Amino acid sequence: MDELQDWRKLAQRLHARFLIDAYADGVRFVAAVGEVCQDVGPEVRLGETFVDVATRDAELAGRISAVAAEHGLTADPSAVAQLEIGLDTADLVEVGPFWAAVLTGSTDSFQGNDIIDPTGRVAALWFQGTTPHETPRQRFHLDLWLPPEVVPGRIEAALAAGGKVVYDEEAPAFIVLADPQGNKVCLCMSEGR
Repeated sequence: MDELQDWRKLAQRLHARFLIDAYADGVRFVAAVGEVCQDVGPEVRLGETFVDVATRDAELAGRISAVAAEHGLTADPSAVAQLEIGLDTADLVEVGPFWAAVLTGSTDSFQGNDIIDPTGRVAALWFQGTTPHETPRQRFHLDLWLPPEVVPGRIEAALAAGGKVVYDEEAPAFIVLADPQGNKVCLCMSEGR
């Protein structure tokens, strides 16, 4: 879809980064986005040199890209990323409420297999089912969602830094890398899911 060329799907939402020359340009762009998004609001983050936007609505994403074009902004889709933390557990009902309370202050944020901070300030924590096992065994792992075109460079950099690919049978959906001590990270993409 050409109207979504500015966007990349990471986990459950579409993400875009629009580059700005001045903070005031970003403020004007965010105000214009607010005008076209009166019924449903995307998540917007304004930085010194960029505006990040995330939404579940593809039609809304297209409208936001049109606003960016009207403001003369350029998208940098390779700059978007989303980090999730996964915890392996044989009993998520036992540990889920604890992590929800610690991370968000409320057990209400524990929904299904996930803990989602409604303010978006804390990375999502999700629970991956596993069989009971003795500790120590790595139980936390990072899921880093990236645009597909970024993944080969990240793998190359990780390998050069001493890491290794430990699982790629489900690529391109995800590829598992390990650091020199065996700690793992999943590089996740919307492709192949």
